[in-house]
Amino acid sequence: MAKSRQHYSSQDSSVSPWAGRSREWEGPSRWTEYLGLDTTSPFSSRSSRYMNSDGQVQSLGVGSHKGLNMQWVAQLVEVADGLMAKMYRLNQILDYPEPIGHAFSEAFWKASVFPNHPRICIFLSKKFPEHFSKLQLERVDKAALDSLSGNAEVHLQSLEPWVQLLLDLMAFREQALRLILDLSSTVITLLPHQNSLILHAFMDLFCSFVRVNLFSEKLPRKMMLQVYNLLHAMSRNDRDCDFYHRLIQFIDSYDPPLKGLQEDLNFVSPRIGEVLEAVGPIIFLSTDTRKLRNEGFLSPYHPRYPDILTNSAHPMRAQDLANVTAYREWVLLGYLVCPDELLRVTSIDIALVVLKENLVLTLFRDEYVLLHEDYQLYVLPRILESKKMAKSGRTKQKEADLEYSVAKQVEKMIGEVLEQALISCDAIHHERRILLKQEIGRMVLFFTDQPSLLAPNIQMVFSALALAQCEVIWFFQHVGIASSKSKVARMVPVDIDPNDPTIGFLLDGMDHLCCLVRKYIAAIRGYALSYLSSCAGRIRFLLGTPGMVALDLDATLKTLFQQIINHLENIPKPQGENISAITCDLSGFRKDWLSILMIVTSARSSINIRHLEKATVSTGKEGLLSEGNAAYNWSRCVDELESQLSKHGSLRKLYFYHQHLTAVFRNTMFGPEGRPQHCCAWLGVASSFPECASPIVPEEVTKIGRDAVLYVESLIESIMGGLEGLINILDSEGGFGALEMQLLPEQAAFYLNNASRVSIPSAKSPKGAVAYPLPGHESYPENNNSIKMLEAAMQRLSNLCSVLNDMEPICVLNHVFVLREYMRECILGNFRRRLLSVLKTDNDLQRPSILESLIRRHMNIIHLAEQHISMDLTQGIREVLLLETFSGPVSSLHLFDRPAEQHTGSAIEVVCNWYIENIVKDMSGAGILFTPMHKCFKSTRPVGGYFAESVTDLGELQAFVRIFGGYGVDRLDTMMKEHTAALLNCIDTSLRSNRELLEAVAGSMHSGDRIEREACLKQIVDLDTIIGFCIEAGQALAFDKLLAEAAGAVLEEGAPLIYSLLAGVVKHIPEEIPEKREIRRMRGVANGVALAGDHDSEWVRSILEEAGGANDGSWSLLPYLFATFMTSNIWNTTGFNVDTGGFNNNIHCLARWVSCLVFFSYEKRSVDYEF
Repeated sequence: MAKSRQHYSSQDSSVSPWAGRSREWEGPSRWTEYLGLDTTSPFSSRSSRYMNSDGQVQSLGVGSHKGLNMQWVAQLVEVADGLMAKMYRLNQILDYPEPIGHAFSEAFWKASVFPNHPRICIFLSKKFPEHFSKLQLERVDKAALDSLSGNAEVHLQSLEPWVQLLLDLMAFREQALRLILDLSSTVITLLPHQNSLILHAFMDLFCSFVRVNLFSEKLPRKMMLQVYNLLHAMSRNDRDCDFYHRLIQFIDSYDPPLKGLQEDLNFVSPRIGEVLEAVGPIIFLSTDTRKLRNEGFLSPYHPRYPDILTNSAHPMRAQDLANVTAYREWVLLGYLVCPDELLRVTSIDIALVVLKENLVLTLFRDEYVLLHEDYQLYVLPRILESKKMAKSGRTKQKEADLEYSVAKQVEKMIGEVLEQALISCDAIHHERRILLKQEIGRMVLFFTDQPSLLAPNIQMVFSALALAQCEVIWFFQHVGIASSKSKVARMVPVDIDPNDPTIGFLLDGMDHLCCLVRKYIAAIRGYALSYLSSCAGRIRFLLGTPGMVALDLDATLKTLFQQIINHLENIPKPQGENISAITCDLSGFRKDWLSILMIVTSARSSINIRHLEKATVSTGKEGLLSEGNAAYNWSRCVDELESQLSKHGSLRKLYFYHQHLTAVFRNTMFGPEGRPQHCCAWLGVASSFPECASPIVPEEVTKIGRDAVLYVESLIESIMGGLEGLINILDSEGGFGALEMQLLPEQAAFYLNNASRVSIPSAKSPKGAVAYPLPGHESYPENNNSIKMLEAAMQRLSNLCSVLNDMEPICVLNHVFVLREYMRECILGNFRRRLLSVLKTDNDLQRPSILESLIRRHMNIIHLAEQHISMDLTQGIREVLLLETFSGPVSSLHLFDRPAEQHTGSAIEVVCNWYIENIVKDMSGAGILFTPMHKCFKSTRPVGGYFAESVTDLGELQAFVRIFGGYGVDRLDTMMKEHTAALLNCIDTSLRSNRELLEAVAGSMHSGDRIEREACLKQIVDLDTIIGFCIEAGQALAFDKLLAEAAGAVLEEGAPLIYSLLAGVVKHIPEEIPEKREIRRMRGVANGVALAGDHDSEWVRSILEEAGGANDGSWSLLPYLFATFMTSNIWNTTGFNVDTGGFNNNIHCLARWVSCLVFFSYEKRSVDYEF
């Protein structure tokens, strides 16, 4: 069947690029690339001893050869994975072409694999298998043909690795098929209860062989070979490539692949039918959810006798359930390529059960074929043929009637099962997911409470993990799948609910089970070691029974059995608490046991499996093979427990559906049945994603790692979005805001007035005629749902914070995600955004007192979360408030000199600018008036959303100080000083420009010349503007005094000792002219909290010291400038208001400013006189 490729070696390397690989067609050495082995590896040297002179692997005989052939079976399965990885990568590069319909995208031609000459390439593919010399290609596209001829070598190099893939597929087909046929004809039994280990190896190879060939149909094999041969002939003097005709025959025989598979595997069809019949009961059991639940197959205690904790009812059946996923795949693939086996009486029910719950047949990763279409296209014709033969031969055979009846039933089943699957497959799996959710939930609780029973029931845990793994992967495999239902409506999408919460429960349950196994891994190993130690005595006893002695085993078997006993007797004894330190490699034991199985299951051996069973089962105990198989399984719990856990519990295949995974997570995580604790499992899945990368395709590691990181980041973003949402729900007017509702004084007065008008107060309706809700309204029954919503939100917030705090770091390649840090950043970032959002209302600035209450409400929610987080979030909130108040370097705060550039936070900038523009400057023209009697500013109309008194009284300013602290006060004080300095600069400019006139006014005042004085006064320009500047400066003085008093009150309340210390120090500050720098600084600090004697004078002095004044004697004329104010028309509209204690146009602020400025100018002249 397979021919040696030694004739390639005699040809020139330029003719055949693979000429150097002579004699590598057969055996493991041909697959070095796929197995990751070099020529000097120990395995290569061992394998070479078991090859004949032609390089072929020897057939199954007896002795140690059989163990190595089992290793060869496993290696061919690995080769199959490598081949499919390469095909998968080629499919990606070519943008998933459709070779059957000759549909190729633009990206296909730009991939630089095929020449970008579609007409010729597609023409060659359609004319397969005709040789290009007979096709007159120059008539198809002469220009393209000339271009191909000129660039033949370049195109050859691009196609070469992929044509090599075709050669590898052909070689794999020959070697795998030979090995499958050899095993099928040699092994005497392949029943799961007798020879499960060899059965699984055989069926793994069988399924891999089928998948590889089905997958190859997705490649443009015909085009690849035809174009390559054309290019080869162009560059090699019209000579075909050496392997052309063999590949033509190979591709043609597998076009379509199922036709070739059915022909090739016809010989092993009866053995496959026996296997599928044998696994039928386990498949039936796995589909019977009621039986699984009622009889406790997945329960750690006996269902009918709860006092019996360990499940001794169905130990083997529970163990077999771990393999049921593989059994289903065997059925789907087995009956597809061996359709004659469906004519067995029991096969119809087995096939129906599996076909009814599946719509696709997964080939590799996320590549699949539509299952029912293939059954109708390739299985149904064979059944109809058998039906026809049975009908025509009815008079000749007694079995013809039965065969005809069975064929008719199979025909009906295949015709109707698609309709059933479309209707019921999702419901079947949904019911199964609910069962697993309940059983795994109980299992987690039980083993958490009784961890000592985990080890005896570890096989049952593996079964539960395998079933859950199957259901989760099935769900994502079928999301978005469309199947052809009929000729009228070709594509019918499968109705899979993306909001199904059972997926989250299954992921969470699997994660908890895996964590429990890893937590108690030492106990499981200890139990397994104890079992193996006791097993050694039982096997020695069975070998010494009369039946075994009478068998007269040959030397090879005796040696192997003795080695088995030695392995088991030399196992270290677990003592005390040093189990975790025990290192034990039992691979030698497993290898020897497989060697025994290969001998006793071979038809060529004088001692076979039936002899051993008859010789040892008469003892009334387990037979020798049963004991050995059980020891084999338990040995894997010693040194291969992680690989076992990965096999049954890993969800790395979900990487290929990670887009659907993210969508389902977002739909279910914060849904009505979602659980915050499930997010650990959703995130933990990503840790296994990089394991999907194939070493055959190195670039996959980078791509899959990057996708895994993006998946985790996407989920973390969703989780943090949900966390923010929960906090914001509680921090809304419908949340805690509804519980903190208070009536404003005017609302309370309106309510009382309204109630007093009613003669008989209504006791039933406390709301009365008031349109707004009253405090306590949440206690009434009609508002019960909102309270429940709040309780649910609080519970979810607590659970989510607790889960995220306790979650282990998520490691994906070299990326580590610590959810606690993300949670901290999320909470603090959300607080900052909420602060900036509530800072302003729809109309204007939020009142500081309301802003303070909102901040306190938000902080209460954060304190609620902080109880479940092992970190100080309160400190983080303070840092955010500090950042929004002062964002410059802290060192600049300690300097006596003013920094060149002062950075501030965005929040304090917004608030300070509002106060400067709307209160001090009165930019909106709201008629701002300072009322000394009430110590606040008032306005004739609202400033934004409030009247001025609502944001400038001492209570509001104290709230401002409590929110933004001393840095906020300093910033507002600095901005007012800057504004006042600008006003002072304007006054100084006016003073200079009118100096001559003011000197003339001063001279006329001293000489008594009234006429000259009046003439000079009329010449002074912009007098009303200067008065307005002075009034504005006086308003700044008044506002800063209010701010200082508010800061002092907050300091006295929060730090009374510092306040009293500062008050005592101020009394003893010496009066010196000029003052020392330290004294001036201390006086400025005291003035900032209204502890200095004369706040206004000190404040103006600090401004003038920074800004400077006139040094040329012009300030001596300042009193005369102020005296000219009396000639202004402003006094005509001035009136005193006894209710406010001030004038109606803020003239009292003018007097305040004039007083301070005249005092400073007098003081300055005094200092200048002394010096």
